[in-house]
Amino acid sequence: MGEPVSVLRVGLVGAGNISGQYLDTLARTPGLRLTAVTDLDATRATEAAAGTGAAVAGSVAELLARDDVDAVLNLTVPAVHAEVALAAIAAGKHVYGEKPLAATREEAAAVLAAARAAGVRVGCAPDTVLGTGIQTARRAVDDGLIGTPVAATAFMTTPGHEIWHPDPEFYYRPGGGPLLDMGPYYLSALVHLLGPVTAVTGAASAPRAEREIGAGPRAGRRFPVEVDTHVTGILRHEGGALSTLVMSFDVHAARLPSIEVYGTGGSLSVPDPNHFDGRVERYAPDRREWEPLPVSAGYPRAGRGTGLADLADALAAGTPHRASAELAAHVLEVMLTLLDSAHDGGTLPVAGCPRPAPVDLPATYVPAAGVPAARRGAATA
Repeated sequence: MGEPVSVLRVGLVGAGNISGQYLDTLARTPGLRLTAVTDLDATRATEAAAGTGAAVAGSVAELLARDDVDAVLNLTVPAVHAEVALAAIAAGKHVYGEKPLAATREEAAAVLAAARAAGVRVGCAPDTVLGTGIQTARRAVDDGLIGTPVAATAFMTTPGHEIWHPDPEFYYRPGGGPLLDMGPYYLSALVHLLGPVTAVTGAASAPRAEREIGAGPRAGRRFPVEVDTHVTGILRHEGGALSTLVMSFDVHAARLPSIEVYGTGGSLSVPDPNHFDGRVERYAPDRREWEPLPVSAGYPRAGRGTGLADLADALAAGTPHRASAELAAHVLEVMLTLLDSAHDGGTLPVAGCPRPAPVDLPATYVPAAGVPAARRGAATA
């Protein structure tokens, strides 16, 4: 494995709810072809494979033994992400998986080491940062539209998933919480915008010892909280910019931006990093107003699985892929170190990673009616 292929043949492991979005992307991406599916629930595997021409494998081992699987799409539960990835690597397969890359630093390091030894690629969600929203914002930063970046803010606040989820307990057990659940979207975006994180200072709390299920057949049942549900931190980026991060399951309502970046020559409003697109606005100090920026970078009409398509293209071209295991491992390290700082005190260092390459807007991109496209590489004032 590791040789360029014109079409990457994909074996899907895990056909749960999120798989439908990935299957949609696979179906409309010429460089990807679904060839096999497996799931602990055979019915779900059969339904996912229906109409695709893919075979249904009876187990992960059976799928990994197939000659028509070049890459494994790992959509299993987070607790076994590393286990499945390591098995796929041992079978000589490339891997792309849902976040997080692994549950611990040690597992993440093992995946990276195994992939290097085997000469295969490993990618990891989120790939939302490859869409036009975050990439247009990144292009604005890189083109100097707000001067030198000084600081950023990133906020994700909710009252808790138990108000809508019928089985929310796992969000409040080790490995859960707002930081590990949603942090990868925001932190991956911040790395694209400002570069890797070099140090963190954190604080965290769990104001409520119990939560109550608010929806479904178990509504009214109470369960214990075992993790921090409000986490805040200061991140120092490689270039010197400071980001303020707040991830919370303890805020009933707020009027906070998803992400903003502040520079010596203006400010930037960045869309929700859990989506592929969205409105990017720049505050122009000379005009004292916010102005929308035209789409200038990113994969248009992207969906879950765009990171796998990017991996396939990079594999064929012999270039690094963007939604990489190295970035995912860095984001995991940032989150775990932030929690270490919150409990032990002090500012703690974080090992860096390469900043992923930007995504140019395809030459074939046609903007929506009435929305002009920026010239590629040009600063849009």
